[in-house]
Amino acid sequence: MSRVARLTVAALCAAAGALVVAMVVGGAATPRIIPGLPDEGTLTRWMLPLSKLAMDVSGVVTVGLLAVAAAFLPSDKGLLGRQAQSYVKGASWSALAWAVAAAVALVFSLSETLGAPVGEILAGNELTSYASQVPQGIALTLVVLFAVAIALFARGAITAGAAAGLLVFALVTLLPPALTGHSSSAPNHGLATTSVGMHLLFLALWVGGLAALCFHALRGQAQIDVAATRFSRMALWCFIGVGVSGVAAGASRLATIGDLFTSTYGLLLLVKVAAFAALGFLGWRHRGGTLPRLSAGEPHAFLRLALGEIVLMGATMGVGVALSRTAPPPVRTPIDRAFELLGYLIPPPLSLANLLTLWWFDLFFAVLAAVLAGLYGAGVMRLARRGDKWPVGRTVSWYLGVVILVLSTQSGIARYAPVLFSVHMTEHMILSMLVPIFFVLGAPVTLALRALKPAVRRGDRGPREWITVILHSRVMKFVSHPAIATAIFVVSTFALYFTPLFAAAMEEHLGHIAMTTHFLLSGSLFFWVIIGVDPAPHKLPHAGRLLLLMVTMPFHAFFGIALMSMGTVLAGAYYDQLGRTWGASSLADQQTGGGIAWGFGEIPTLIVLLALGFQWWRADERVARRADRRADAAAAKPGGGTGDAELDAYNDYLSKLNRRDRSR
Repeated sequence: MSRVARLTVAALCAAAGALVVAMVVGGAATPRIIPGLPDEGTLTRWMLPLSKLAMDVSGVVTVGLLAVAAAFLPSDKGLLGRQAQSYVKGASWSALAWAVAAAVALVFSLSETLGAPVGEILAGNELTSYASQVPQGIALTLVVLFAVAIALFARGAITAGAAAGLLVFALVTLLPPALTGHSSSAPNHGLATTSVGMHLLFLALWVGGLAALCFHALRGQAQIDVAATRFSRMALWCFIGVGVSGVAAGASRLATIGDLFTSTYGLLLLVKVAAFAALGFLGWRHRGGTLPRLSAGEPHAFLRLALGEIVLMGATMGVGVALSRTAPPPVRTPIDRAFELLGYLIPPPLSLANLLTLWWFDLFFAVLAAVLAGLYGAGVMRLARRGDKWPVGRTVSWYLGVVILVLSTQSGIARYAPVLFSVHMTEHMILSMLVPIFFVLGAPVTLALRALKPAVRRGDRGPREWITVILHSRVMKFVSHPAIATAIFVVSTFALYFTPLFAAAMEEHLGHIAMTTHFLLSGSLFFWVIIGVDPAPHKLPHAGRLLLLMVTMPFHAFFGIALMSMGTVLAGAYYDQLGRTWGASSLADQQTGGGIAWGFGEIPTLIVLLALGFQWWRADERVARRADRRADAAAAKPGGGTGDAELDAYNDYLSKLNRRDRSR
């Protein structure tokens, strides 16, 4: 048996063994059977977690193979090398196994849901309804469809861009089953859902990347030192992400610290924590000892720790699947529909003091703000260490945008936004029309292009090259066209609020995240076209930018007037479920929200006009300075001149006419 096969068998045995032990210890393997109640049977009881483990393993392997091909191994002007192409084709086979495992899990999941043996399930027609109507069934169906699509598209992928696109697609495919499990029913389901999603993404990149690198090293392939160095940089961030999201996930399910030691769920969680700490120690050893030895020409140094790390990771995944099959400790929650929807009780009547004090932690936007602040600060510090200057105004603008982002997503505004339409509209206006202005004036892309170093290998793609590729991509050229960016900014607002999309987004935490993120991105795209400092595929003259701003902003006033004129409540069923007993009626509050949308546009318009006027003046000043420099340079040359070719040609023409008139 080859070393690759032995490693695969060892990792799978570790994962399956950890799953079996954890299920037995946690009680999921031997549940209490009550006579007379439906029982799915022993086959389903064991095959469902095993099929989910197979689904997780194949998904993680797919992510790892695509990550190695797209990011870890050098490419040649965007084309994948022979080794990288073989890994993409390998990802097509693992994606196919992923789809098969998800299909098997779909069948056994229905068996558990109905409490009927698999034989009865296959003989009936309930499977179709379960796969298309129940959230857990829909999630597994999406995995089957998406994994098959990855398997098909991976067969013909030969560029790093295609491999990166498939990698993003694979990461998205991991999410649906995890987000419809315990996280969706946790008391603080918003925190639980976000933390589980982040935990899974970071873990998949970490485990999958290491597994693919071990495979690469065992085959004795070249460039293991380059791939291991790049993986080490990513693994550090994955370790931090897994730790932060794991703490948040545990906090969302445990009522007290004591639950860690008094409940089966808490004890299994402690086992995962211990494994996580061990993996962190091994990663530290890799970074401190293995990478220098790889650079010194010892290709097998990587395997000495990595093989044990892979086995430990497999065992950790097994414990994770068993943990998902173990009920969290019971938490006393109020029997209240608003609490089920929001994760907290209806707050007290709206006041300025409550907006300033009743903060609500949103993990997604907290992490986003921290990342935006940290990366920008790191870029400015790198330029400073290099002796390069970066405008203070841009830095102030960026961090002002980050502060406003935190205030609008973490303060009392975030707590009241799901309850009052008027506060929701305030948050919408801030995120789509105020925060993006300060972000685009911060010029983050220009900072990144100046701070990041080019790839060491000519033709390869590092972070700087990826930014350049994205800027020049067809997709970016399309969405950044002034007409398209304006349409996204304006039309999407009407499409969201005047269709069932708004009600659906308010019902689910993920829908709220998607909606809020769209506000931020659509606003950033539009104001990038108007006052963006960063390089863009399309550059409008300043007069055209001013005209586009004047044409666009009235649409938000029309939108506000439309809201104020409506006689029905948007997402009325959602607001009725909250049972709010204080303040204005939902319709009156909606009309207030319309007034906010109507009047809020004056503030960002004034800021944009000031920024645009300043940029216009600076542009004219630069043109004048260039003309003066050309004139001075031309005057210093024999024969003189102004430095302006058209003006010099016109002056020569006048001189010829003057000489001809004198000769007559």
